[in-house]
Amino acid sequence: MTTASPTKPGGARVAVQRFGTFLSGMIMPNIAAFIAWGLITMLFIPAGFFGAKSPFGWHWYPVSEIIGGGGDPSVIGWNGAMTALSAGDVVGYVGLVGPMITYLLPLLIANTGGRMVYGARGGVVATIAVMGVIVGTDIPMFLGAMIMGPLAGWITKQMDKIWDGKIKPGFEMLVNNFSAGILGMILAIVGFFAFGPVMLGISAFLGGIVAWLVQFNLLPVLSVIVEPAKVLFLNNAINHGVFTPLGIEQAANTGKSILFLIEANPGPGLGLLLAFTFFGVGAAKASAPGAIIIQFFGGIHEIYFPYALAKPMTILALIAGGATGVTTNMLLGGGLAFPAAPGSIIAVTVAAIGPGAANLLVVYLSVVLAAVVTFLIAGVILRSSRKRDLLAEGDSFGAAIAQTEANKGKESAALAGLRQRATANAAAEGDQLGVQGAEAADAVATGTAVSERPIHSIVFACDAGMGSSAMGASVLRNKIKKAGIEGVTVVNQAVANLDGSADLVITQNQLTDRARAQSPKSVHVSVDNFMNSPKYDEVVDLVRQQHQDGA
Repeated sequence: MTTASPTKPGGARVAVQRFGTFLSGMIMPNIAAFIAWGLITMLFIPAGFFGAKSPFGWHWYPVSEIIGGGGDPSVIGWNGAMTALSAGDVVGYVGLVGPMITYLLPLLIANTGGRMVYGARGGVVATIAVMGVIVGTDIPMFLGAMIMGPLAGWITKQMDKIWDGKIKPGFEMLVNNFSAGILGMILAIVGFFAFGPVMLGISAFLGGIVAWLVQFNLLPVLSVIVEPAKVLFLNNAINHGVFTPLGIEQAANTGKSILFLIEANPGPGLGLLLAFTFFGVGAAKASAPGAIIIQFFGGIHEIYFPYALAKPMTILALIAGGATGVTTNMLLGGGLAFPAAPGSIIAVTVAAIGPGAANLLVVYLSVVLAAVVTFLIAGVILRSSRKRDLLAEGDSFGAAIAQTEANKGKESAALAGLRQRATANAAAEGDQLGVQGAEAADAVATGTAVSERPIHSIVFACDAGMGSSAMGASVLRNKIKKAGIEGVTVVNQAVANLDGSADLVITQNQLTDRARAQSPKSVHVSVDNFMNSPKYDEVVDLVRQQHQDGA
């Protein structure tokens, strides 16, 4: 069952993808903290729902001042320790909003970045180092955390290599703790005096570019880069590397940011899927309505990428729709209070309602107009080639799904479901029998190399260790449970976190070589589809046979 997946040269696109994956790996695990900060801001700052300047007149004193920060020095209230103040005392509160964006969020990013490079030890040193960067600047230091965090983790790793195996027995804890503490101190001082000012300059430069684009009404031009990048999975490097840090800083100053909507607007994807629903052919037309639910309400934008790849001219429609949405928000002042992740209309609504009902209407309008423009242009493109597409329709949509997964560099549960629906539709017409037969033959041909090692722990591994691999693990876990097999654990992990303890590792084809390097003694299984691979039944049969033999 072990398969050989030769590594292919990736070039610049793959390098940028990996960079984007690394950046998103620092941001995405901490999105919950961003949302928490956004909700607190939305509710308790002076212009929030319960603030002193609430648009609804719902001033909740003194709770809004205590949580949101600020206060009126002319009235009696409570101090930070919740002790009653006497008349004439100054009431001023630090609140949660400022400390969270200044300290909590950058430190979380730094710790995650350090852990990605060198585990918990790298995360601790990274946190110490970034504290120096934060204190040495006067703006939220997200970019600094995303650079200094991994850098500190890497330096810690290199430092430990110097005396690896040279420490006298009994002195390991002493050396490890003091070396990490001293290195953290040095990096914090360097961050305070040198790194912080550099990051201030970089942040000012990037902010100046955004301000220049806004001043000359050129922000919609970004759609020319963002929309094609999304289809090729290059958007993480742009969105999480630039838009989110700059957007957070902008939102801290103005209460909202248009940058959060440049990539997350679900309108263009909705418009494209509607166009395929009405004007598409074959498997693409049949699967588009279901994809709309996943994309628009679930926020999984990758579901529409195969449709764009199947008809590359529709990328022009996506660009036009994205630019329309950005233009609408730019002219009417729409924006989000915090990142909408994933880009679901539900997440967009929650992030847009904070700055006020008028802002929510503007954001909704940007989504609708983006969808309409994309739908109209994509509809014209699809209608103009409908006859030709009907003649050529066959496995082109399946190939587009495969190309999307290749662009992403990992398996996706959403695309797996899309492939399943598309294959079922095509199989009804007899178009995919050869492909299915080849897959079945491959499953049999690769299913004999794992019987020598007892299987007690199975790990599904993907880039991030979330989402699609979690769904795949759930599928196999249920199969094993239904087979009545006990004593076998099935979990999901990131490829980078494989430690060699797993008996069997399941990965998508493009990741098998990386997984084998991380866990060389494990049995490795490559699949094309995390959701419904025939190899799962082979694994279940193997484990059942081993348990029967053992019994």
